[in-house]
Amino acid sequence: MDTPVNKVAVITGASQGIGAGLVEAYRKLGHRVVATSRGISPSEDPDVLTVRGDIADPATAERVATAAIERFGRIDTLVNNAGLYLAKPFTDYSREEYETVIGVNLTGFFHITQLAVRQMLRQGTGHIVQISTSLADHANSTIPSVLASLTKGGLQSATKALAIEYASRGIRSNAVALGVIRTPMHPETSASLAALHPLGRMGEVTDVVDAIVFLENATFVTGEILRVDGGQSAGR
Repeated sequence: MDTPVNKVAVITGASQGIGAGLVEAYRKLGHRVVATSRGISPSEDPDVLTVRGDIADPATAERVATAAIERFGRIDTLVNNAGLYLAKPFTDYSREEYETVIGVNLTGFFHITQLAVRQMLRQGTGHIVQISTSLADHANSTIPSVLASLTKGGLQSATKALAIEYASRGIRSNAVALGVIRTPMHPETSASLAALHPLGRMGEVTDVVDAIVFLENATFVTGEILRVDGGQSAGR
């Protein structure tokens, strides 16, 4: 009788908010987890390996992927959760801000995903999930979002390209496009943020986690941009 395989999920930006919620959710699914962020603390759970580092640094991606394979032997899911959002008028972004956001949102995605896909190809199976924003497709005149659209819109296009490139080789690629989610970045509910959503409230971490778990289990779904935005993208 074959020994059941313990699947392994790699989650970036995993120290708080959505990332921390995903670590908990994947453990409940029975996955071992490699969790990374700049300030993450060691876990007491032997099936959660934490790796501290800036995902914008390619060396962090190397350490995370190497640690996952050396400790657990495989990578089944990668959730590219780490991301930055700076709401500023387009002409006010500094060069440093531009480079910082590009570094986390795009460079970080590129290097860790490339390493994960190489391992998934050896296994013949895998799943990649990106975190995006509804603003990438539906700009809002009250929310400056050019840099978010540049980076997260790129991730959405890459999500579909990865899905098509690797569909025949057992690897799926999906994304969730979010509205405003109550996290340490937006810790308190405000009337103005709630009003951005036709449902009349901010999203919760559990809303995002539930969507990603759905995609994890939906094995006939790839190339999907699942909108978890309280109806923002449907219209006003």
